[in-house]
Amino acid sequence: MIKTDDFINEFSLIFPDQKHLQPWEITDKLKEIIQKRLLQLGDDYEINEGVAVHKTAVVESGAVLKSPAIVGPNCVVGANAYFREGVYLDQSVKIGPGCEIKNSIICSGTAIAHFNYIGNSIIGRNVNFEAGSIAANHYNERVSKRISVLYQSEVIDTGVEKFGSLVGDHSKIGANAVLSPGTILEKNSIVKRLELVEQYKTE
Repeated sequence: MIKTDDFINEFSLIFPDQKHLQPWEITDKLKEIIQKRLLQLGDDYEINEGVAVHKTAVVESGAVLKSPAIVGPNCVVGANAYFREGVYLDQSVKIGPGCEIKNSIICSGTAIAHFNYIGNSIIGRNVNFEAGSIAANHYNERVSKRISVLYQSEVIDTGVEKFGSLVGDHSKIGANAVLSPGTILEKNSIVKRLELVEQYKTE
């Protein structure tokens, strides 16, 4: 079993009810998880139609935040960013202009630069995605869309057709790099600019 806490420090303190789940099981259930979390938020959040924004957070003009979503303390969401189908931002997360985030958890101190796509992923603390880098969540080019991950030399069938990446704390993803569906990155990983990460290949 992949333990998210091994990649993201104290992840289970943020999501204690999900510590027994695999990463793709968390992203698969994320809308439901966020909807429950919305009911537990205090009056330091402004909540409107299933979207909660902390009063210290900044959401710039043109950003579209679809329900359910939670934007935590001191976060910045850049102009024309687009959140869809369940997004959770922890503290002090920066989402740059023109980014699209779908069904993902972004942990504290992480910066997603601009014009990035993060799909069905769990991104650790203090991670940096340079401009144009992508965490892809779907194999459009394959006949079989089901995603398997490679972890400690073991191939694990996720049973899902949409899962992006689990990215460990303090990792750095270079500009225009692509993390293929099912990418698992340990803490302090470095992905070079323009690099394609494809850890498990099938015909």
